[in-house]
Amino acid sequence: MSSPETTVLVARTVASTQSEMTEIIMPNDTNTLGNLLGGRLMHFIDLTGALAAYRHTHTNIVTAAMDHIDFIQPIHVGDLLVLKSSVNRAFTTSLEVGVKVWVENTQTGSTHHAASAYLVFVAVDREGRRLKVPQVLPETPDEQRRYADALLRRQHREAESVRRKQERHAAAAQ
Repeated sequence: MSSPETTVLVARTVASTQSEMTEIIMPNDTNTLGNLLGGRLMHFIDLTGALAAYRHTHTNIVTAAMDHIDFIQPIHVGDLLVLKSSVNRAFTTSLEVGVKVWVENTQTGSTHHAASAYLVFVAVDREGRRLKVPQVLPETPDEQRRYADALLRRQHREAESVRRKQERHAAAAQ
């Protein structure tokens, strides 16, 4: 059996990471207005994002960040939620996954874009040590755009992390 240090990482296509999850929204998923709770939607997004990350890495992954989420329209009791995810870009030990959420009205069959999010996952071994991940191969123009945009989001996350760290140090010095 090969060790993590000798394992050859084979790049994978975005298409090979695509995942989909469907849920029906029940009363226990909603607030008093009958709309899906935001936290419940975030849970579904995290699960669907993890599916794409697992398909790409073939190892344990942990959620490091939910970088951005847009709630575009309410989701109601009885609606079908269709979540679609794929890896946008792989870095050294982390990867960005995009998740798009569609809502389908079970009575009319109409579908609408309801939410979108970006998540960052990190590959780890059983002891929690980071593992290298395979690179992703964007093939279509849309995949190439998302690949490039993921680097910009990463740079923004890193700059924001430095800013917050400086703020904490300044506050601690007072």
